[in-house]
Amino acid sequence: MEVESFQDLAYNGGTTQQLPPQFIRPSHERPENTKAIEGVTVPVVSLSQPHEVLVDQQVSKACMEWGFVMVTNHGISSTLIQRLKEVGEGFFALPLKEKQAYANDAANGKFEGYGTRMIKNPDEKTEWLDYFFHLAAPPAKVNPQIWPKHPPSYREVTEEYNKEILKLTDKILELLSEGLGLEPNTLKSSLGGEDIEAEMKINHYPPCPQPELALGVEPHTDMCALTLLVPNGVAGLQVWKDGNWVAVDCLPGAILVHVGDQIEVLSNGKYTGVLHRTLVNKERTRMSWAVFIAPPHDKVIGPLTQLVDDDQSPPKYSTKTFADYRYRKINKLPQ
Repeated sequence: MEVESFQDLAYNGGTTQQLPPQFIRPSHERPENTKAIEGVTVPVVSLSQPHEVLVDQQVSKACMEWGFVMVTNHGISSTLIQRLKEVGEGFFALPLKEKQAYANDAANGKFEGYGTRMIKNPDEKTEWLDYFFHLAAPPAKVNPQIWPKHPPSYREVTEEYNKEILKLTDKILELLSEGLGLEPNTLKSSLGGEDIEAEMKINHYPPCPQPELALGVEPHTDMCALTLLVPNGVAGLQVWKDGNWVAVDCLPGAILVHVGDQIEVLSNGKYTGVLHRTLVNKERTRMSWAVFIAPPHDKVIGPLTQLVDDDQSPPKYSTKTFADYRYRKINKLPQ
């Protein structure tokens, strides 16, 4: 299946001056009309601090109040992060025809591979984005044949990064569990333990002729449990806080942690999935490397019994398999 890519528009000899209509957002969604508030910064936490400080005052507090935290001193080397960026950039530097050889078929449920958000439905607005998506864990579900063959080091680097990101995930989940007054392994166990899935998504936002009218990704919360993300240094991510958009100014080497829907459900709303969006740039390409941490599709997710009390704290969310939740989210059905 050949991907119809907006890159033809973005790189059309540098002559594209006007945004095609399908990319122009409604007036109330346009960045020019919904600018980020000034003077507000997102929470930044160094994971080198004492464990009890991280639990009581830092990570859990940020995830309760923001659903988002930027972590530094996380244990993943800057060299490895740079190599990850290089192999991702190398893939997107390939000719479009070579990328199309990896095309996915999202309309028929085949999400792994190279894709675009240019949808067929003319009534829906589209996002200024291409991406590459594939499973990275657990090993039994990973199909390396889908992964890019070029650059040749893509697989080696991505596997090494995935091992490190899973270690960081374990630490974040432990901190969030303890922040709820639970045993350290509670959230990981509730999400599937060693069967937890890690999904790599490389987001690629080429220069946009009229970025004030478009969005790279429209406002949404992530359906997974956690998202751990590194950007390429070009600004664009914004998170929603207290009725305003807040621009995320990422520190070099930091990793951005988003609380997703499944952690919100398990915590019965004590942790909040962060609403966020991505803006695009007229002059520069923005990229980000997101790892979505998600339960297996057949895992049943609902508010943890330890956090629910019929009188004082009744369940705020229904219990269902992640597959059911995912289907409803994708198709915009009530949960």
